[in-house]
Amino acid sequence: MEAPAAQPAAPALTHPSRGRIRFSDKAFHVILGAVCCVYVGLILLLLLGDTLYMLQHTSDRPSGASWLLHNPIAQALAKPEIQNSIVLSMISCTVSAFLALWIAVPVGYLLARTRFRGKQLVDAVLDIPIVLPPLVVGLSLLILFQFAPFTTPLGAILPFSTPWDHVSLNALVVYQVPAVILAQFMVATAFATRTMKATFDQIDVRREQVALTLGCSRFQAFSRVVLPEAGSGMLTAWTLAWARSLGEFGPLLIFAGATRNKTEVLSTSVFLELSIGNIEAAVAVSLIMVLGALIVLIVARVWGRSDLIL
Repeated sequence: MEAPAAQPAAPALTHPSRGRIRFSDKAFHVILGAVCCVYVGLILLLLLGDTLYMLQHTSDRPSGASWLLHNPIAQALAKPEIQNSIVLSMISCTVSAFLALWIAVPVGYLLARTRFRGKQLVDAVLDIPIVLPPLVVGLSLLILFQFAPFTTPLGAILPFSTPWDHVSLNALVVYQVPAVILAQFMVATAFATRTMKATFDQIDVRREQVALTLGCSRFQAFSRVVLPEAGSGMLTAWTLAWARSLGEFGPLLIFAGATRNKTEVLSTSVFLELSIGNIEAAVAVSLIMVLGALIVLIVARVWGRSDLIL
């Protein structure tokens, strides 16, 4: 019996423009690059303007080593009020970021892995702190603490006695340091939750299912399989929450106030310095905030997941 004749190979499909870039494609990328350069250039010009302003107002001051002690940034850092605002900013942003992560991890996992009635509504509600004007968030917090149980003395709420039995949560929180943390937490948690949901969406669910078939409980599969893979996403969520807390202003001004040496943070320091006409100190504090934001964003991109940064 004769072997069947070999079928001729099908001709390879080739793109008519293979090996060369069409003019329309090149123009398309040029337009995209131009749009990107315009916006990136605008951001860089803002930073350059701040830097030039600082140099312009230090041209008549001593140069050399003495300039390091007499430039506006050094003078701003030497003020006790600015030093206190830096310390409070570092502490409050760190605490707010950790609290935001404690909420963002379970909520992000719930939205990414489960289906339940009202999920779309919950998903929309979580975006409210993002889309609302920051002043509205602070005003809403201030109004909320005007009602019970926040205005009720702690002695009437707690089953045990404390030194603050005659004090209410309103007095302990509003225009105090806890108000700074709560205001930062309200906004930063929304960004951290979005980041964690995107993280869990990108983790293969089959690995978790395999762990369940091997006898793991839901919590064991979550803690031993999902969380280790979500480590870089958690770092990204934490750094974003920290950076967002650092730049928060509106809720802090309304809910915590801007009292020197009490509730003043870096963002409100800029406002206070501008209000007394000290523009150089305001610009100096702004550059300090820019430096802090750059550091945490670099950390997020190096050790975290750059594709999750909002």
